[in-house]
Amino acid sequence: MKKGFFFDMDGVLFDSLPNHARAWEIVMARHGLHFTKEDCYRQEGCTSRDVILNAYKQQMPDRQVSLEEVEAFYHEKGEKFVELGGAHPMPGAYEVLQAIRSMPDTQIWLVTGSAQLTLLDQLNHAFPGIFVRERMITAFECPHGKPRPEPYLKAWESSGLPKEECCVIENAPLGLQAARAAGLFTVIVNTGPLGYEDFAPWKPDAFLPDMRALLDYLPKLR
Repeated sequence: MKKGFFFDMDGVLFDSLPNHARAWEIVMARHGLHFTKEDCYRQEGCTSRDVILNAYKQQMPDRQVSLEEVEAFYHEKGEKFVELGGAHPMPGAYEVLQAIRSMPDTQIWLVTGSAQLTLLDQLNHAFPGIFVRERMITAFECPHGKPRPEPYLKAWESSGLPKEECCVIENAPLGLQAARAAGLFTVIVNTGPLGYEDFAPWKPDAFLPDMRALLDYLPKLR
């Protein structure tokens, strides 16, 4: 029986990745870096700092990038993301959250690599009454993000639940890698363009096409 549900944000709760991918592509090009939609989906789950530093490391290995430059780069990308339309709730996400909240003795957590200061306001607007700040693991609480297991380990430890009672809801290979390294049951909701082969090395416990399929799958977790 699952009692702790640890949700990734982008691509799970919000249909935000198309605009994230386009924003990264545009801003990376401004800085002389090549970055595709597929790069975004494969690195989804990393902190933005890691995405930026990884791009420089791979394409401009001799370029020394300061923390101030990374922060400015991230701010520029965030402005482009908003300009492109930002994020909208993923179809079916609120129904899933409501169904879980109606189950006895359950906890709903957010585990994201985001460092958006307006995150709680955004979540409360889209999913009123679901999330509380005390059950959010963000880049502020855990700067060493996915694919490292620390974000999910921190959520699990904070929940006080046995691992066998916890379930991770992810959409990204790096998030799956993090959750499996943390020893947690993991459901993939594949809302992006990647195929099962991109997730297969980490053997998800369930592989579903969208959040509405997750709603139908929930009884199997009780």
